[in-house]
Parts: sequence; C-alpha cells; structure tokens
Amino acid sequence: MTLTIDINCDMGESFGAYTLGMDEMVIRHISSANIACGFHAGDPQVMRKTVQLALKHGVAVGAHPGFPDLAGFGRRNMQCSLEEIQDYVTYQVGALQAFCRAEGGWLHHVKPHGALYNMAAKNPDMVQAIARAIHALDPELPLVVLAGPNAEALRAAAAEEGVQVILEAFPDRAYDADGALRSRNLPGAVIHDTALAAARALSMVQQGMIEAHDGSKVAMQVRSLCVHGDNPNTVALAATIRERLEAAGVTIAAA
Repeated sequence: MTLTIDINCDMGESFGAYTLGMDEMVIRHISSANIACGFHAGDPQVMRKTVQLALKHGVAVGAHPGFPDLAGFGRRNMQCSLEEIQDYVTYQVGALQAFCRAEGGWLHHVKPHGALYNMAAKNPDMVQAIARAIHALDPELPLVVLAGPNAEALRAAAAEEGVQVILEAFPDRAYDADGALRSRNLPGAVIHDTALAAARALSMVQQGMIEAHDGSKVAMQVRSLCVHGDNPNTVALAATIRERLEAAGVTIAAA
C-alpha cells in the first residue's frame, strides 16, 4: 500500500517591518501552509502575499488562528470563554477566507496556533468551540488537531459540530510520555538535527509511533507532519524530511 502524507509549515508570521521565517524558500518543500491571521502574527499585507505565494506553488492554504497575543507570539495560555474562542476563530478564519477568494483560491483547512492549539489538545470543549466556528463558515473545512492518545476525544468533539479532523504530528518537536508536546521552556523541546527529525518523521508515518523524551513509545496515527516556520533550520528540516519520506516511497500531498 502506498503511503501518502502532508507536510505543512506555519507561515506568514512576519509583521509590518519585521520579517520572521523563510517562507519563499520553505514553500518548495511542503504541501500545505498554515497562514497566520493577524492575532499572534501576520498583518493584512503579509496575509495577502503569503496566500499568493502558496497559490503560486500549488500549496494548500490553511488558516492559522491563535489567541490575541501579538507580544507573546500566541504562545501564552489565555483564560477565555468558549464564546470568545469561537469568535476569535471566526474573525481570523473569515479574514483569511477573504484573501483566498480575492486571489482566486480557496481555504483548505484550519489549524489553531500555539497555546490555543495546545490547550485545545487537552480540552474537547475548546475543540468543539473551534469546530463550531469553522462549520458556520464552511462545513467542508477540516480541523487539524494533535495526533496521539487524546486524538479520538478530539475527533469526537469536532464531529459533534460536523467537522472532520486531520491528525498531525511534529517531527521537529519533542514529546512527553502522555503524547503532549514538550514545553518550549524545557531543554530539548525543539529538534534542530535534520537527520533526527527525518528519522522521527519516517517512524511516525511508517510505524505509527514516536519516541518520547523519556524514551517511552507514544502511538499516533498521522496524516500531516508539521515543520515550524520559526525554527532556524526550517528549510533544511523540510527538505530533508521530504527527501527521506519520498526515498521510502511515501507520496507527499495535502491532506
């Protein structure tokens, strides 16, 4: 059986005069892009240009909504009501939908960013609020969620609102034994070694598992692999992961 996997990257995270990421270089190695929507990063001009870049390269466009935390890059937990979260997602996804339509494309998926993503990975009620916002905008849009032990609960929560999920894993991030991403405040949370990240990606795709930081094995069925756009080795990571997967007979395509 031929395996197919998506490689996605968080993009469009520059803001005003500040440039973050190497979007024009990494776009060649991925199959889908998660574009910041202005809350944690990005601005209208960056959003438009990143949508244009993705469409030019035949890369699927996803919305990357986060908490309204520009100073903290959306990585700080915020105590928000479910109604607030639903409105934040509606606002951001709707904005990126507009840019997609203006550029002659369409939105392919939604992937929450940073703290919103990590908090929702442990809270099905938050997933349901996010899915409710997505379904109201386009019931065909899938929601990207964290693969691992809690995946079925997240899938069920999204299904309550009529939204399908795409299970995702991170070859460039360390995992805890419970399947959660290791906190960025702890050593070894981000993996910069391209060969190691590629080997982890292959294990995720072929064996459905990953080795946690403590050496234990975490089972996960994945459809998409993420490479972080703000990792200084992003381009090399994406290129090496893609080369290793394709050499093993894995097809790279948007989920």
